[in-house]
Amino acid sequence: MSPIKTITLLLIGAALLLPGSLLAQEHLTLEQAIRIGLESNYDIRIVNKEQEIAENNITLGNAGFLPSVDGRVTQDFSKNDLRNQFENNEPRIVNNSTTNARNASILLNWTVFDGGRMFINYDRLKMLERSGTLFTRATVETTLASITNAYYEVVRQARKINSIEDAITISEQRVKITEEQYNVGVSAKVEILRAQVDYNADRSELLTQLELLQNAKINLNQLLGRDPNTDFTVDDSITVSTDMQMAALSSQSAIHNSNLQRLQIERNIALQDVRLARALRLPTIGVSGSYGYNRSLQEPATFGNTVGTNESRRIGFNYGAVLSFPIFNGFEINRQVQNAEVLLQSTNLAFQQEQNRLQSDIARAYTRYTNRLELLALEESNLTLAQENADIALERYKLGLLTAIELREAQRNQLVAENRLIDIQYEAKAAETELKRISGILIQETNR
Repeated sequence: MSPIKTITLLLIGAALLLPGSLLAQEHLTLEQAIRIGLESNYDIRIVNKEQEIAENNITLGNAGFLPSVDGRVTQDFSKNDLRNQFENNEPRIVNNSTTNARNASILLNWTVFDGGRMFINYDRLKMLERSGTLFTRATVETTLASITNAYYEVVRQARKINSIEDAITISEQRVKITEEQYNVGVSAKVEILRAQVDYNADRSELLTQLELLQNAKINLNQLLGRDPNTDFTVDDSITVSTDMQMAALSSQSAIHNSNLQRLQIERNIALQDVRLARALRLPTIGVSGSYGYNRSLQEPATFGNTVGTNESRRIGFNYGAVLSFPIFNGFEINRQVQNAEVLLQSTNLAFQQEQNRLQSDIARAYTRYTNRLELLALEESNLTLAQENADIALERYKLGLLTAIELREAQRNQLVAENRLIDIQYEAKAAETELKRISGILIQETNR
């Protein structure tokens, strides 16, 4: 068996040993990957649960509007020795007198006015829910960007395999041509060995690239929340949008960026905290009531000179109202108001900082985006030249007009040009995805 066939069989066997055989692979599109990720990604599922908690917290009871009603039942037992002394009489002594008391009651407490804090709290709970919604949206946007980049990383690594396989085809032809030349006496044995070494180097590079492809698939499967060994194929092209404009992106981000919107809500929450602290200076009015049943049985008991059983029962209700207002508490209310106002100032600064950071992120991403578009056009032209040069070099080598080293150089130049173009396409797509994420366009496209 020839060395070429032996190496080929070994490489095929190694490929089959990789997790997830090439047999029965599903074809996964970007749209399908995004749909699976939205349903199964763990970060999204966790943040959705947190959002559900925030929604459950928006109740009148949690804000303090509703009364509290409690039921209470008690059962008391006691045993005592009694000695009662009456004027001009002998003392009355009763040993082992037992008392059995049973009480049952329903208690109601209701704060009907607390300085408006219950209304402020209710508005604050709704703002917290809105803030949670925006945090959820930001998490979804980040995950969508990660899935998109991971998908195109698989595309990138798969296309590099195709490029290496094309190079291997040329190397295989070179080995055959060299063997034919050797058989007719126009080539030396060393040329065959050199061609086989280069061929083996290309196959080694293919194995390394297969590992990179498998790792890229594992990373994407992880983001999709599924078995890391799930195998699949992907599209073979990376399409980059070329019409994104800086001004439009800046205006979109000011309106739709989730983090910026969330910090705006945080400012409003801080303002509510100031109102809550100031409301502590106002009076509080509460009402209370109870309805109860009380029964007490004592035996034996003394009644003057008589010893017998004493039983008492009481059924009825009580009600009342309480007005309380702060007079002095060590200036604690003033401290709380001051801290709330400082926190409000801090959230204003955080909002301004986010605006500045957002514009900086857009500027950096847009610079990278436009640079990659220029490089993309350049590398496409360069690849055409490299392919033409490699084709000419192979034909000249067949005619004996080119050395093996010159052919190898042309071959490597073509492979490098192909890989460089693939990398630039990926980087341009990643910059486009980042711009869409920052400006809020990415999630809008997904919802269409």
